[in-house]
Amino acid sequence: MNEFRRQLRETGRSFHAVFANPQLRKLQLAFAGSVTGEWGFLVALAVYANDHGGATAVSAVLVIRWVASALTAPWLAYFADRYRRERVMLVADLSRVAAMAGMAAAAFTGASPVIVYVLAGFMAVASKTFRPAQAALLPLLSESPEELTAANATSTAIESLGTFVGPALGGLLLAATSVGWVFVADALTLVWSAIFVVQLHSRWEPAAVAPAERRSTFREAVAGFSTLWAQRDARVVVFLYFCQTIVAGALRVLIVVTALDLLDIGNSGLGFLNAAMGVGGIIGVAVAFALIGRRRLATDFGLGLVLIGAGLGLIGVWPTVLGAVLLIAVFGIGNTLVDVSGVTLLQRAVPDEVLGRVFGALQSILVLGLAVGALIVPLLLDVISIRAALILVGAMLPVLALLLWRRLSAIDERAHVPVERIELLRANPIFAPLPPATIENLAMKLIPVSVAAGETVFRQGDHGDRFYVVEDGRCEIWIDGEKVADAWPGESFGEIALLRDIPRTGTVKAVDDTELLALERDEFIAAVTGHAPSREAADALVGARLPAPMGIGSA
Repeated sequence: MNEFRRQLRETGRSFHAVFANPQLRKLQLAFAGSVTGEWGFLVALAVYANDHGGATAVSAVLVIRWVASALTAPWLAYFADRYRRERVMLVADLSRVAAMAGMAAAAFTGASPVIVYVLAGFMAVASKTFRPAQAALLPLLSESPEELTAANATSTAIESLGTFVGPALGGLLLAATSVGWVFVADALTLVWSAIFVVQLHSRWEPAAVAPAERRSTFREAVAGFSTLWAQRDARVVVFLYFCQTIVAGALRVLIVVTALDLLDIGNSGLGFLNAAMGVGGIIGVAVAFALIGRRRLATDFGLGLVLIGAGLGLIGVWPTVLGAVLLIAVFGIGNTLVDVSGVTLLQRAVPDEVLGRVFGALQSILVLGLAVGALIVPLLLDVISIRAALILVGAMLPVLALLLWRRLSAIDERAHVPVERIELLRANPIFAPLPPATIENLAMKLIPVSVAAGETVFRQGDHGDRFYVVEDGRCEIWIDGEKVADAWPGESFGEIALLRDIPRTGTVKAVDDTELLALERDEFIAAVTGHAPSREAADALVGARLPAPMGIGSA
């Protein structure tokens, strides 16, 4: 009971912190406008397409949007890593406002439907530019790992509400006015979003890339995919996330045949089942907030997968209307847990300089999963019954979660870093400008190194392979046989050779029995050079430590 109360207090503080943080509050309000406008627009678009070409036109325009977003998301997400992310979001908002205005004009004047369909595809592309930039900006504006998780839970809640509010407002306007006016109203929600985006100011600046370091356009665009593949933890999360979207895609077909054929509850019953999933999603947000204090994101992710599978599969075991409503709500709870924990895990595991492209790649992967799920269900129903299909598809995620549970637990174990180490990095001038999620990620990668009194850490002229922070004890720094400085707890050394790619400029010896925390070269370089304020702080420290002719820092 005491542990529950502690977690509840921490949850309340995290939730309050999201809205007490002015920048996070503005980002969430901007996202609310974006989501509401997008979902309201889809209702009007479907009605417009049906009026001008029936079901074939509705299907065609949705396929255009899906293909356009899936093919362009990884490429356009590149801009979220090369330009200020709030500016990318602003351009996406203003582009969508212009497209929406064009569609409204076409609807009012009776212009060719092709204009509306083309602009609808453009809207899908612009939306997929907004979302990666928003997801990559959240860690920069959050002031603690718990606040980041709470911010993601809030974003999920906003998205869930947006799926209700947007279509509801669109439906009310359609009943009272016309499609053109719905497009106008949706444009205004995007103007709302842009107003808050303009007020966003993060400390993040994209790192300058020297001409010699620039890669081909193709390699830059696929950097999100290659990063996900290279990161062991991210690879596990994305694989399971992909499998979750396969099940979600299958649900889009299974929920229809379940309502109409298995339960025989008609179109209104289908609406109730969809509403139950939405209610479950909102409950899932509350559950996600309650779990923030546990700091067990990976196992919460696995729990969400189990709930999704159970919610779908058990309908085949308990095929009643009440059972289906309750179990679809369980599916919605699990879906929210997966979204919140999965996104947060990736934000904490992936280097900031490619985070936008990672979310662009993730969107393409998840869209592919939805398509696969929707395509396999008709094939299954040709050979097995609806109940068997529900059980088979539902069983997939719990089985995978159990098979990979040790891997998920290991992710959580690696994430349990002593707070003292995080504070040690946060107090270091090189790392202080980094987002909290990045500092936490670096703290997980610190390697303890014990050095006995009198031993040498490295010698002048050695190859530089690590950066060091003194955790306990004391070291002396010598250059050309002359002692130049002491390194006490909290102080660091070794950055010069790494940043300038030169041999060690000094010798470091332990005076007392000393505990060091080492960061491998690649991890240090990626974190510092990928974040402009951190790179500037490192250059300033380097300039203060080395003689003027060399212009750079310590050992």
